[in-house]
Amino acid sequence: MRYITTDDAPPTPLRGIADHSWHVRGLCHSMAPEDADKIFFPKPRDHQAIAEAKSLCGRCPVKRDCFNHALDNAIKDGVWGGLTEAERRPWHAKVNQRLDYARVRAAFEGRDVHLSDAERAAVTRHAYVRGWTPERLAHTLRLNLDYARDLMREAAHAVADRDRYGDLYGNQDEQTSAPDQSDRDDDSEPSSSPVTRQVHTRALIAALGKAA
Repeated sequence: MRYITTDDAPPTPLRGIADHSWHVRGLCHSMAPEDADKIFFPKPRDHQAIAEAKSLCGRCPVKRDCFNHALDNAIKDGVWGGLTEAERRPWHAKVNQRLDYARVRAAFEGRDVHLSDAERAAVTRHAYVRGWTPERLAHTLRLNLDYARDLMREAAHAVADRDRYGDLYGNQDEQTSAPDQSDRDDDSEPSSSPVTRQVHTRALIAALGKAA
């Protein structure tokens, strides 16, 4: 009996570092180099060129690939993915804190994709838990072997601390975010009146006995 298997999984939107096949699909691909430079690398106050570049990018089928290419390669000049230098500046500032688990998963699948510092740390921790050797981690992340050993050692300490202390500091944020009672206004009324404790004297006990 023959079994026919099909792969219906959609293609991943992530592109490898060496994958530049999307370039030919860009609307700017067939432009003359001097015209492309004027439009996509305009002067700061050339609003007409900036508007024309954004108009082309808005209709481009590889707009997202262009934007990711600029982020992954730290390209801060020009218009990429429909965004100017100033508009991309916040994205460049926080790209190293990006944690996209699709990229982490792609790295474990052997794909050569761009990884941020946070994503590299996640790959290292998962690699340690899976029992990877430093050699395998060095090959996956394109690292020096000694540096890969250091990363695995740090991951081992991090996992050990997590297992040892658990949620010891889990409620620290809640404790620090709670308002300080000393900061409250003295004249403000409490939400509920405190119940005073009644002293059980001999007279009170005798009165209760008579009432019973």
